[in-house]
Amino acid sequence: MELDSLYQEVILDHYKYPQHKGLSPVFTAQVHHVNTSCGDEITLNLILEGNQISSLTWDGQGCSISQASVSMMSELLIGKTLDQASLISTNFSDLMSSKGTSSGDSLILEDAVAFAGVSKFPGRIKCALLGWMAFKDAAIQAQTD
Repeated sequence: MELDSLYQEVILDHYKYPQHKGLSPVFTAQVHHVNTSCGDEITLNLILEGNQISSLTWDGQGCSISQASVSMMSELLIGKTLDQASLISTNFSDLMSSKGTSSGDSLILEDAVAFAGVSKFPGRIKCALLGWMAFKDAAIQAQTD
């Protein structure tokens, strides 16, 4: 099986069977982000215990890229410290800005390297980053409250 095909299957699997979808009624911070270019939406609830992400739940609607990306992100970040989450987030952002020249670091990004091909399509990069930008805002909000 070709790698691009495998990556497409990973993205579709997270789209069909999203992880941590369904907003927790309790949260340290809640943010809502909209991709104005396409209308995709994400609401994200974050619970911090000290400096550790104990819960990251979300709800949203949009394309398979935005929804699968936030699903993978939630899997990656739960249980991590904010510093670890920042490293993972920076790696994902770097992958998205690579214009297809990077395959990503699978040790850091795990399944999220599946989005390497998305970085070749500027119109889809915002879709992939939607949940990640929401997380960054939620983390800032949670630390200031």
